[in-house]
Amino acid sequence: MRHSRKLAGALYAAPVAVFVLVFFVAPLLLVGRMSASDWPLLAGDRGINLPDNYAGIADNPLFWPAVGFTLKYTGIVVVILIGLSLLLALIVADRRKGTGFFRSAYFLPTTLGLASASLLFFGFYSPAIGPLDPLMEWLGVGPVSWLGTPTAALWSTVVLIVWKFAGFFMIILLVGLQSIPPDVYEAARLDGANRWQSFWHVTIPLLRPALGLVLILSVTGSLLAFDQFFILTKGGPDNSTVTVVQLIYREAFQRFDLGAAAAISVVVLAALLVLNIVQFRALRKDA
Repeated sequence: MRHSRKLAGALYAAPVAVFVLVFFVAPLLLVGRMSASDWPLLAGDRGINLPDNYAGIADNPLFWPAVGFTLKYTGIVVVILIGLSLLLALIVADRRKGTGFFRSAYFLPTTLGLASASLLFFGFYSPAIGPLDPLMEWLGVGPVSWLGTPTAALWSTVVLIVWKFAGFFMIILLVGLQSIPPDVYEAARLDGANRWQSFWHVTIPLLRPALGLVLILSVTGSLLAFDQFFILTKGGPDNSTVTVVQLIYREAFQRFDLGAAAAISVVVLAALLVLNIVQFRALRKDA
């Protein structure tokens, strides 16, 4: 009986194990092999050249600017997303008339794919077909170069990402808010706490697991940004909006150097692993 249960458990776990091996472990091993090899896109593996690919990362003129821009973009997006999603969650937390409509309205952009949303905003920002420039002219501001300068391109992309993901993070925080027992707030009121004190000393500590999840998802997603900048700016103007993942794409499919691209990928993966470990330990320590 015990043997049959173990066999049944192994059979149930086998599809997931095969999926992980085929779509995660095998590609990861292949990327590691590429990162240690001279591997042109059109010529294939030419043999080990370790550590040339890794040594050449720092010499890439776009690497450090891409790292700096990615970190800057991540900081801006994470702060705005967490603050706005928490505000939205607090607004729709109470069960009042019309709350369901606003929950659905805030969450609706999440259902749109990121590439589709980027194309939608590209149309909005377009001076030829977009509605924003005529609106600016009607207001007397004049046409605005939404994607024509580094600062404008960055903030135009931030607006897209906040619009797209604020509703998703709002739902996560809303679940966290609804899991807080009402008795805790009642006890705080009996102790003389006002609304701000209840929020800061009751809501925020008890909401920490949900906030931690939002933080990890937003940081990881922002550090791996690609679609929005590839569609909206193509890394421009003057390579000012090139992210690390865009740099990987350029090395692989524009310079046809899979080895260099794989080396940068390995470095990014290692950095993300370290960052996530630090975040998990910090959240566990705070909990």
